[in-house]
Amino acid sequence: MQTSSNPATLIEHEPTSLRQDAWRRLRANRLALVGAIFVALLTLVAIAGPWLSPYDFLSQDPNALSAPPSWAHWLGTDELGRDVLARIIYGARTALIVAVAVTFLAVLIGVTLGAWAGYRGGRADSAISWLIDVTMSVPGLLLVAVINTSLKPPMVAWFGAMYQQTLNPFFRNTNLIDMLLIVASMALITWPPYARLVRAQIITIRSRTYVTAAKSIGLKSRDIILRHILPNAIGPVVVAVSAGLGTAMVLESAFSFLGIGINPPTPSWGNMIADGLRVWRNDPHLLAAPAAVLAISTIAFSFLGDGLNDALNPKRGEN
Repeated sequence: MQTSSNPATLIEHEPTSLRQDAWRRLRANRLALVGAIFVALLTLVAIAGPWLSPYDFLSQDPNALSAPPSWAHWLGTDELGRDVLARIIYGARTALIVAVAVTFLAVLIGVTLGAWAGYRGGRADSAISWLIDVTMSVPGLLLVAVINTSLKPPMVAWFGAMYQQTLNPFFRNTNLIDMLLIVASMALITWPPYARLVRAQIITIRSRTYVTAAKSIGLKSRDIILRHILPNAIGPVVVAVSAGLGTAMVLESAFSFLGIGINPPTPSWGNMIADGLRVWRNDPHLLAAPAAVLAISTIAFSFLGDGLNDALNPKRGEN
């Protein structure tokens, strides 16, 4: 008996890859798409801020002090006559730079230590696990405050001395010190979750056949981790990074709100919220505008992270 050779009866669906399946599931998640679109717009605003803003974030209008929203100033002005929309747009650049830099450093530290602990085991695993526990037990606010208050005065003094010697205007930019300190200190308190995640993934992967085969042919531990283990353990890290970016933005705003992050005159959503909180009864727009943007940005990153989690872990999404 002959069987039908019609391709339509033999192939019901086009062959797909894991990446294509993940992309299809992500596109089907409307909340994830909304989050991705907002994150893309936020990135565009952060990059093209000076061209999009109707005013310079430092320019003052003495005729419009603490003015409410109007056609001239869509989100109003602050007590110095500075346009709130312009400062929010520039604050987006500050928030995104800090979030990306902090997340990059935290992932770099966490993945490196977590991979080594999970692969080597033994004393290396015990030592790194102890370091993770100690870091997570120290209050993050206390650690960031100690680092900033201890290192900022000598760094400011060194920048001043270098300016006196070289007259290079670069060394007059003390805002760069704030940026460096907040990025470094926040990275030191946010790397442990990435290390724990990677360690758990590698412990389940290191006993698989392809890892054993790589060991048997004499590959170095570094090559085995980079070529065979990390590529198979990186999926959950991608999901964690999307959520970590939103967390880093909130932390930066919180520390700036407390005065140990990005300080004026550089706009930050945190210090704008702190300024608005002092006058919110008379000028509620000074508090509502930056707070709303921060909240929406955090929710967008959360939606995107949940969507990536469902796309890369379909079994978890079905439960």
